[in-house]
Amino acid sequence: MQRILVGILTLLCCLGSISQAAEDKIALADLAKIKVLDLRTAQALALAGNPTMEASQARVEQAKARVSQAAAAWWPSLDVTGSGARIRLSDTSYQQNKGLAALWGGTTDQTTDRYGAGVQATWVLFDGFYRNFRQQQAAFDEQSVAAALVDSRRLLVTAVAEAFLNAQLAQTRVDIARADEAFYTRQLEDAQNRFNVGAGPWGDVLNIKVQLNTAKTGLMLYQREYEAAGYGLAALLGLTEAELPPQVRLEALDRETATKGQQKSPEMLIKEALAARPDIRRLEMVVKQAEAAKGVAKAPLYPRVQVAGVVEGVKEGDTDLSGDDFGNTVAMNMSWNLYAGGGDQARMLEADQAKREAVYTLAGLRNSVAAEIRQDLALLAAAQEQVRLQRETVKLVQENRDLAKNEYEAGEASLVRLNEAQRDLTTTYGRLAQALVSYQLAMQRLLSATGQNLAMFDPPANKKP
Repeated sequence: MQRILVGILTLLCCLGSISQAAEDKIALADLAKIKVLDLRTAQALALAGNPTMEASQARVEQAKARVSQAAAAWWPSLDVTGSGARIRLSDTSYQQNKGLAALWGGTTDQTTDRYGAGVQATWVLFDGFYRNFRQQQAAFDEQSVAAALVDSRRLLVTAVAEAFLNAQLAQTRVDIARADEAFYTRQLEDAQNRFNVGAGPWGDVLNIKVQLNTAKTGLMLYQREYEAAGYGLAALLGLTEAELPPQVRLEALDRETATKGQQKSPEMLIKEALAARPDIRRLEMVVKQAEAAKGVAKAPLYPRVQVAGVVEGVKEGDTDLSGDDFGNTVAMNMSWNLYAGGGDQARMLEADQAKREAVYTLAGLRNSVAAEIRQDLALLAAAQEQVRLQRETVKLVQENRDLAKNEYEAGEASLVRLNEAQRDLTTTYGRLAQALVSYQLAMQRLLSATGQNLAMFDPPANKKP
């Protein structure tokens, strides 16, 4: 029988490992099908594959188990006992027993075997409401841990957004540097051709080679930055090797994306955040836990009443107990501690201060949420204005660069002016990309601050647990 049980458990473990491996393969297969990774897909993959989410879910299951443990205290306790002992009397006791046995015409042994068996049932009838408050504590703890899981998801979605947008910015800078390299490559060919036919100076060729090398250096630097950003993003996605598949490219930064400010007032957003933020819900449950802990601390001040029933049998000589060897006891017990050195009062004081701490911590978080939303709104407005200005600047600098290029090719402007115009264009494109990413980051942080960034992935997550 034992071998069969071991075999079944081994099979279940193997099936669990196979199932987990299958899930990992499915996740990798899904990512392998992706050629262009967008932000929303990256966030969804992180929610499904990041190991910290599994750890948070395990904490929720632990909290559920603690609720069941607290509920178990309401039921009777049933214990089975068994004993076996060999008893050897001292010489003095044996002589006394031997004398008594001779007087009454019996016999006695100095060494005897005694065996016993019994069943005891105990049921607590009253414990100063300890079980009530202990069960409330466990229930509030479960809700607190569930809210913490939602908050972990909220923070993960925000972290993925920041990692993705930073990687997207690095990728955009790579594209800008590559375009800069291509521009100087064409200019070098033109300058070399003009020099070969005697229509251009050698100094222009040297100057453009310097600019081309500078563009290549910038391209190499941005490629390394993009590679490093990709490792951070892959880690958040839960990839074991912390590396994106080679075929995956991030969605290109949309330079024409519409930017819009927040239409709701700060007061309205703060009100929504206080109702939706899971970290606030978690602290609200902590306050309720602390209130229940006060009841737990007060319970020892009341008497404890329980009933107990025992059926017990004892026999000497052998283990063959019969019904004649058993007796029973039914009792009601009451205990009431009148003094414990001030420990009860100290526990009640500790519980009071724990609740006070939780209340003030919650109030501090509410203030922090209000400040966070107002800051994010200010940053969003600034980013929106930056995007507008940089878009206008790009048009002006692009026109100026094209004008300088045409004048240089016509021999009406120096190479110095063309280089300046090209550098201005490259820098302005970089600033526009930075402004667009700053705007997207500000939007993501505001969504996180208001507790709304999970709505598109898991609408029920925003409901109170």
